[in-house]
Amino acid sequence: MGNTPRGIAFDGANIWVTNDTNNSVTKLLASTGAVVGTYPVGSFPVGIAFDGTNIWVANNAGNDVTELAASTGAVVGTYPVGSGPWAVAFDGTNIWVANSNNSTVTKLSPAGVTLGTYPVGNYPTGIAFDGANMWVANAGGNTVTELAGNGAVVGTYPAGSLPYSLAFDGTYVWVSNSGSNSVTKLLASTGAVVGTYSVGSQPFGVAFDGTNIWVTNLSGNSVTKLLAGTGAVLATYPVGSSPYSVAFDGTNVWVANQNSNSVSKIPAF
Repeated sequence: MGNTPRGIAFDGANIWVTNDTNNSVTKLLASTGAVVGTYPVGSFPVGIAFDGTNIWVANNAGNDVTELAASTGAVVGTYPVGSGPWAVAFDGTNIWVANSNNSTVTKLSPAGVTLGTYPVGNYPTGIAFDGANMWVANAGGNTVTELAGNGAVVGTYPAGSLPYSLAFDGTYVWVSNSGSNSVTKLLASTGAVVGTYSVGSQPFGVAFDGTNIWVTNLSGNSVTKLLAGTGAVLATYPVGSSPYSVAFDGTNVWVANQNSNSVSKIPAF
């Protein structure tokens, strides 16, 4: 990869990785890991998401997002958002961006038009869609905020210490708690805490593979696999240095290792 790979996303055939200190993204063929191309984006890209056609990248130091054609890597557009955009998600129609420095979320149309900017908790760093609402991890507030499609706050719920990322498993929202070495499982319909489970050291990224939850352990150079039904730890696997984010491609799990400038590929089952 390039320098300091952080965000990772799957487009149905390829893996996309943001290279934070290179101001670029790398596209890999998921079947082989071969590099297809590396493309320039904005300043200090972190979060990344696929909308079914294009790739969206949150440029943390640029206060904007870049839209790339997934087929070619060509820049479609760059659009202003809030201060310190960290994470990005797609709800099936629109793009949502968590702005860490001003505790807001920006909603963009597919054309990059700002549809609204909405307050959430302190220092939002993660965002995920549950099929109806958006969930935001507020790393500075030890909470998660649930937003309706119109940006209205549905609720704000406690999580562990320094919640950074989220994933939805079809029923529950999972939150990585970097400061408490755990993940919290919330019932999406109510926000109620179902359980909190220990993982490795400084958990950051989280993803769902259809059966299990995968969590990167930033200080542990590993990923932990949990059974989504119970939270039981099934295994912990070594990866590269300071694994940041994780994605599932339908068969394998991919991990962006920010301090070793690499990605790791692990069979999910």
